[in-house]
Amino acid sequence: MKVSVLSSGSKGNTTYIESNNAKILIDLGNTSKYVKEKLEDLGVFPGDIDAILITHTHVDHIGGLKIFAKKYNIPVYITEVMHKTLDYIDNYKLLEDEFDIKDIHVTTIKTSHDAPDSRGYIISSENKSIVYITDTGYINKKYFAILSNRDLYIMESNHDVEMLTNGKYPFNIRQRILSDKGHLSNYDSSKYLSSFIGDNTHYILLAHLSQDNNTEELAYETLANRLKEDNKHVDNIIITKQNEETELINV
Repeated sequence: MKVSVLSSGSKGNTTYIESNNAKILIDLGNTSKYVKEKLEDLGVFPGDIDAILITHTHVDHIGGLKIFAKKYNIPVYITEVMHKTLDYIDNYKLLEDEFDIKDIHVTTIKTSHDAPDSRGYIISSENKSIVYITDTGYINKKYFAILSNRDLYIMESNHDVEMLTNGKYPFNIRQRILSDKGHLSNYDSSKYLSSFIGDNTHYILLAHLSQDNNTEELAYETLANRLKEDNKHVDNIIITKQNEETELINV
């Protein structure tokens, strides 16, 4: 498989994954024009996308969905609850716990966010697998086993708790972000990742960094220090960006 995070942050989130026979997107939170251009930079025609998987219905994850999905007639995978918000999507399929898109196997993970019926995903093909989890206050222990020892992780590392606590956000917003239905802090993310990674793991991509309550350096150092403390190692730690796609990573 190959993967590129086309955009990640509070203003838009879109990720591209391809296998030998399938091409999918996770979320489409950027403009249709932006996603089209980024895909074409990778040599991918938007009309060749086989599916769009939605994590939840906040605008930074579905902002360009209506135009893009309709223009290229791409099926959108959502839950019944999500469809109440996304009722303008005609070409949709209901998410199951596990399902296949050509040679890609998808396992859904229930996340905990202040959006109804939010999801994360494990994307598998040809004995390789990618974990995608953002926008969650915590990860349920019942998923730990199936989340462990995957090849590549795209994991939220949203905020530094001290920066958030002492920052400009109103109290109620700070409390929402810190809650079980908020976002993973650098500390939380590093704790989960250190417990999940294994011999198969070669990449960690830190995602959904707050522009106001985090820095790339803090996110990276928190994870690197945690892995060192736990005597863990991963070859590549990559910080995803809001307005710049990552390289196309061969998993």
